[in-house]
Amino acid sequence: MEAKTKDLWVFIETNEDGSPKKVGLELLNPGRMMADKQGGKLVAVVIGDNVAESVEQAGIYGADQVIVVEGPEYKLYTTDAYVKALYHLTEKYGPTTIMIGATNNGRDMGPRFSSRVGTGLTADCTSLDIDEETGNVAWTRPAFGGNLMATIMCPDHRPQCGTVRPGVFKKPEAGENKAEVIKEDFHVAPEEIRTTLLEVIKEAGGEIVDLEGADVIVAGGRGVGGPEGFAPIKELADLLGGVVGASRAAVDSGWIAHSHQVGQTGKTVGPKLYVACGISGAIQHVAGMSSSDCIIAINKDEDASIFNIADYGIVGDLFEVVPALTAEIKKLKA
Repeated sequence: MEAKTKDLWVFIETNEDGSPKKVGLELLNPGRMMADKQGGKLVAVVIGDNVAESVEQAGIYGADQVIVVEGPEYKLYTTDAYVKALYHLTEKYGPTTIMIGATNNGRDMGPRFSSRVGTGLTADCTSLDIDEETGNVAWTRPAFGGNLMATIMCPDHRPQCGTVRPGVFKKPEAGENKAEVIKEDFHVAPEEIRTTLLEVIKEAGGEIVDLEGADVIVAGGRGVGGPEGFAPIKELADLLGGVVGASRAAVDSGWIAHSHQVGQTGKTVGPKLYVACGISGAIQHVAGMSSSDCIIAINKDEDASIFNIADYGIVGDLFEVVPALTAEIKKLKA
């Protein structure tokens, strides 16, 4: 498929109530930069049901144009309905690039869509750039277990497609909504949708960790010493209204579930506050949390590399520092 425009598209995934998922709004940030570089429009694509809030938010966060496909068949994500709708829009408008959040749904839709279009897809990206002359996007992603970063390009096919990890980019600054809204009347018949969502089953153990949406994360690494070492970390996280994160070393040791892992082989996060306790600062971990607004590092090794990116550093035993910090916060809240 050939590009008909220089426009760059961002897929805004919606929740069941029609509100936007955070990652779609985050992608408007690099999308703005890349669209401006190649001289095209930044277009948000919204598919769902009762999506007025998502359409409004896309405009507030910088989209030049919002293309909307709305209908009851899009209330819950299905591969068939969403891929058909996105393919229809792509065939009609011909964007040069499409960015999709690497959520569970995005990771399902991206490959199916790119295969149908006959183009490549770079999955799970953590960095983006574009060549102004050729319009080729440089999609960078972890490879070989996160031990190196690979930059992939798709020079021969359009649209270029990629899924991007949530939390890698910050949402743009909100502004005046000047976006042109285009409503496309495209529907998918029930018989064309081969899957039906019957039931949602929570993860064994019942714990759901929203690292990507958290404003505060208190994370533990190898320095916690064992599963019991996460007790003071959890207490501090609960006190701050946050969640517990972990390094790969702690997860691989079996001290905490993988759902808590931050880093290239875990979740990429960008909270307002990230407290790293007993984490050395390996490059794979730093790549997953370096965009945090404020980083506090607690480590008894004054040469730990985590201090190189920390806004505030405390050299000391986390089992002394964290309880003391928790006690002081309790006093302030009393």
